[in-house]
Amino acid sequence: MESLTTRKQLNNSTSIPMLGYGTYKIKDPAEAYNSVKLALDKGYRHIDTAAFYENEKDVSTAITDFINAGHAKRDEIFVTSKVWKTELGYDKTLAAFERTMKEMTLDYLDLYLVHWPSSSAFDDDWVNTNRQTWKAMMEIYKSGRVKAIGVSNFLTHHLDTIIDMDVIPAVNQIEINPGFLQKDTVDYCQDKGIIVEAWSPLGRGKSLSHPVLQELAAKHGKSVAQIILRWEIQHEVIPLPKSVTPERIVENSQVFDFELDEDDMQSIDDIPPYGNSGHSPDAP
Repeated sequence: MESLTTRKQLNNSTSIPMLGYGTYKIKDPAEAYNSVKLALDKGYRHIDTAAFYENEKDVSTAITDFINAGHAKRDEIFVTSKVWKTELGYDKTLAAFERTMKEMTLDYLDLYLVHWPSSSAFDDDWVNTNRQTWKAMMEIYKSGRVKAIGVSNFLTHHLDTIIDMDVIPAVNQIEINPGFLQKDTVDYCQDKGIIVEAWSPLGRGKSLSHPVLQELAAKHGKSVAQIILRWEIQHEVIPLPKSVTPERIVENSQVFDFELDEDDMQSIDDIPPYGNSGHSPDAP
């Protein structure tokens, strides 16, 4: 049976834990530090942050303190950060990476992502911007300061702008929750060997009230959140749940001792759009 530390192989020599801890909107320094520290204490080994979250320093300090206390080795903890959409392009991406590394004071990152694609909604030269950004990402990767590179919020037409370049993205982190599987993008990525991660995997909490999910939770003796996370894992998607509540941090990690059957999976697949954010990379 899988566990919190079970890893999936990326399209290079790096592997990634099957469930991560997200840190979006945790801006208070003490809360960011304490939440990440607690997640690590409870067994998480996959921590996701971004420059846009404004908590890279506090997240990395918690990781470093955890390692220095002898609780884990650096190579046991998978750390991700991202370059924001205002910093796209070759030179800006390289500079953004240097700022992230200065903030995080780590020798390397396990994964560095382009947080948001350039698109025609705000960039007339969006295809070239994506290619120049990815050129910088490949340079960062080849420097050895990141173990893998990838993208976030890229739909198939955004991926098409870079898929022919020397390094194929290892990961695409997109919004996935019940009613919003984004199957076309997931299928595209899985066909290309790109691992899919899910941000907002619980639908910003709205999905927790869905009657289909509540029925499945009762059937399996699990919480609705656990049912959703298990559904994503069984779709070969890596969820990144975020919570600052200790009980929920623990609960979200306890999804490896049961399985959903085919009918369970289909009933969740059939849920219409319900808890998704409405954010689109093709919107201004």
